Order: sequence, then structure tokens, then C-alpha cells
Amino acid sequence: MNIFSFTAHFDSEEACRTHFKQERDKIGVKCQRCGHTHHYWIKAVWSYECKSCRARTSLRSGTIMQNSNLSFMIWYKTMFLMTTTKKGFSSKEIQKQLGLKRYEPVWAMVHKLRKAMGNRDARYTLEGMIEMDEGYFTVESSEIEQQKGKRGRGAVGKQNVMIMAESTPLEDPKTNKKDRQCLYFKAKVLTDHKADGVNDTVKESLDEQSIVFTDKSTSYVDIADFVELHISEKSDKQTTKETLKWVHITISNAKRNLLGNYHKIKGKYLQLYLNEFVYKLNRRYFEEKLFDRLVIAGITGL
Repeated sequence: MNIFSFTAHFDSEEACRTHFKQERDKIGVKCQRCGHTHHYWIKAVWSYECKSCRARTSLRSGTIMQNSNLSFMIWYKTMFLMTTTKKGFSSKEIQKQLGLKRYEPVWAMVHKLRKAMGNRDARYTLEGMIEMDEGYFTVESSEIEQQKGKRGRGAVGKQNVMIMAESTPLEDPKTNKKDRQCLYFKAKVLTDHKADGVNDTVKESLDEQSIVFTDKSTSYVDIADFVELHISEKSDKQTTKETLKWVHITISNAKRNLLGNYHKIKGKYLQLYLNEFVYKLNRRYFEEKLFDRLVIAGITGL
């Protein structure tokens, strides 16, 4: 969706609100009091009324916009900006584009959307042949932490992230050249370098019938207990270019994207930024449908 199409469809607060209601009606509304799923619509107050217990549910209630004082149009413009480009916008830039005086509500709104993106992707597991490896992302650190910190693995200012990629082997029948096609991805911030964190990530993110390719890191010793087959290779240039090709391309692209757009990211918010990157990466062929998918994620992603 380009800016001309967006402004033609969503030129008023009522147009945005009506579209949000249409999308929510498709998903359905569940009464928070009795669990009933059949409601009346009361347009005068823009709320649903349960046919069973008469409890009312506002259009925002139970969605990403709950308790927000920002208008539907502001939310829609923000979702448009976040889906209109692969690289993304900083909260400061979105505040500038929206013409808002206060930064804090914009920052909170953008992070809520990033959380909804992550929740949406968390519903799915990767399956088939999986490439998996860790990348070390730069995060903000104080001068004191830098002086006391160590170098290498676990260094201050670096956060380890597990990147997983569905990878299908391909072979050209004419040239017999082998390659890999990438499908979907996941990214999970790890709190340490222990095997327990890796094991939990594997159980949450991968189908039990998967075949997983990794290097010979000691953190991956238990992976075979949770998947069909675990194949590990010594980490070298060939492994990076062939066996773990797509996961390393993704790590490189993610680092460049985050560093170029946001410069300094606090470690506790890194997962949210990765949520946005992976969400758009997994939907890279959606084009103009990506905006509508984010609206749906906002309705169901809490």
C-alpha cells in the first residue's frame, strides 16, 4: 500500500474506526464476563453488547489499542509507516511524521505493535530443515560497564540472539548445482550461553520432526532430544557459506538494519526490534497486504 492508496481509504477517524470494526467482526468478539461470542453492535457508543449477559465491550477493549488515548487514525498512520518499508522507522521519526508533541505515547504505541508482531509469529513453529546459529548484537551499555566488561563471548555491549531459518535444499537438474531456499525465520534473545536457554528456545520454536543444522557449540549438546535429527559441523567458512548460509545472511541483515535505523538499542528492548524485523521478513511477499495483517495482529496479538 502506497501513501496515495492509504489516504484514499483512511481519510478520517471514522473510516479507520469502521475498518477496525470490520476486521474485528471477522475474527469475532468474546465476552470478557461470560465468554459468550454473540453480540449486538451499539453504534452510538461504538461498543458490543453481549446477547447473553448484556455486558459491553468497547471496540478497543481486548486489542492493542486498549487504554490508549491516541486516535484510530494515529494508530493507522503508524501501522502504515511501519509496514511501508523494509527498514522501518524510529519512534522519533514516527513522532515527527505524525506531528505529535509528546514522544512517550508514540514510543509506547510502536513497542506495543512490535510486541503484537512477536506474539503473532510465536503462534507458528518452524519445520522441515532448520539452520540455527547465534549472532551477537550491539546493545547500549554505560561507560562503567564498558570499563569493567570482558572481551569475547559474553562481552559487555553484546547480546546473543538465536536465529533460526527454514531452509530447503535445491538442486539444478541441468547443472547439478546445489543451493538452499529460505522460507520462514525466528529470532530469540538469549539471557545467557547455557544449554538450558537454547533447549527452551528449540522446544518453543521448532517442530519435533525437524532436522536441525548447527555448528559444534557446546550450547547445542541436547538439541537432538527435542527434534528428529541434529547435524552439527565444525564452524568454518564453508559451513557459514553453505550449511548455515541463510541464517548468517539474516544475522548480517538484521544487524545492519537495527544499527542503521536505531543506532543504540537497550538490551531489554532488543527482542521487540527483532520482532518487527522478523515479522516483516516472514511476510516479505505480502506487499500491500502487510498493513491489513498488522491490523489483525493488533486485534489478536495481546
